[in-house]
Amino acid sequence: MASAHELNRLQEMLTMDMTFLAQWAPAATATGPERPGTRSLARGIKLLRAIASRPQFGWRLSDLAAACELDRATVHRMLACLIEERLVAQCASDRHYLPGPLMYELGLALPDRVQFQRHAEADLQAFARRMGGVAVLLLRSGNEYVCSVRAGTLPVTGSVLYPGSRRPLFTSAGGVAILQTLPAGEARAVLLDNVAQEVARCGAGRLAALQKMRERSDRHGFGVNLGDVVPGVHAFGMPVRGSGDAVFGSLSLLGTPERHGEARLDILRDELGTAAAALGEAARQFNL
Repeated sequence: MASAHELNRLQEMLTMDMTFLAQWAPAATATGPERPGTRSLARGIKLLRAIASRPQFGWRLSDLAAACELDRATVHRMLACLIEERLVAQCASDRHYLPGPLMYELGLALPDRVQFQRHAEADLQAFARRMGGVAVLLLRSGNEYVCSVRAGTLPVTGSVLYPGSRRPLFTSAGGVAILQTLPAGEARAVLLDNVAQEVARCGAGRLAALQKMRERSDRHGFGVNLGDVVPGVHAFGMPVRGSGDAVFGSLSLLGTPERHGEARLDILRDELGTAAAALGEAARQFNL
């Protein structure tokens, strides 16, 4: 359980973030009210993003409607259309809604990213073997990350980092590594959005632990999670830079306290930095 001091510090951080966002609010609404067509498109995209975030388990209709803050009847109508277009599929056994084949097919229109994905899979397999852990490539997707590659067989329980999974940036060491590269104003706005997502999905129970991970990472200069969020799981993250030196993702290493403890932080930082730089070089070759 978080101490009163930790909770007070967290509340101070959130209050500052609220103040910052309030300053941005006029600019965010200056374009006028949303048109009906745009609103429908935005709701459809929000629905697809949610469905893509749980490719292994899918969604029940009621849970999906709640997650997207839409009524069940609206979501049901939208899903019927998306199923017809093959963007969404429905599992026959439990009626859960899953990503459809058209999601994959549309991605093939980006051949450079497909080639980079294949290159990254080979690189992460080699890195995971060398480091004796699980290597993960996260791609930034707005205020979230999406897991692109996972390699390695070290058993780590409690991890949700599997290909296709999507979470707020501040929930993992790799996401924090991306946050560390953002300008202060952008980072605050992302954090406020992330906190809102976390509270809506899981409540406030993990906020103190997530803040502890961020503070630890800031002290060390890269993403560091020494069991702060999931006991027994250590994780480390380093940003990956593509064309124009822009950060588009991060390389993470997951492991156990015995093999990846605090005493090895210097080694882990150097190894992650070298591997992340190699991924960045490959990304630039593929115009990422």
